[in-house]
Amino acid sequence: MRLSRAFVTLWTVAMVATVSAFVLHLALRGKTVALGYELGRARAEGARLREVKRVLQVEAASYKTPDRVEIVARTLLAMEPPPPSRIVPLAAVDAPRPGPATATVVGAAAP
Repeated sequence: MRLSRAFVTLWTVAMVATVSAFVLHLALRGKTVALGYELGRARAEGARLREVKRVLQVEAASYKTPDRVEIVARTLLAMEPPPPSRIVPLAAVDAPRPGPATATVVGAAAP
């Protein structure tokens, strides 16, 4: 009788351990699948964001073109080229102006 009672106890412990291991396996498997789906969503979001960045870079580059700037200036800002009376020509500078780089030191010999 004592041997059968020990057998039943060991059998019960073995069954509880087996069931616990199986439940743990199922839980880990479910978590793995959930993480796989989450990873797939994150990769899709990353690809979408890369595409949005590319489109925005193309759009930003198109805003910097001279034609686009002129269209915006004429339509939205109501700007126009200045009349000839508003244009002030600057005299051409042939000789370098004395500045810190070309200043002469008093008492120094000229080269």
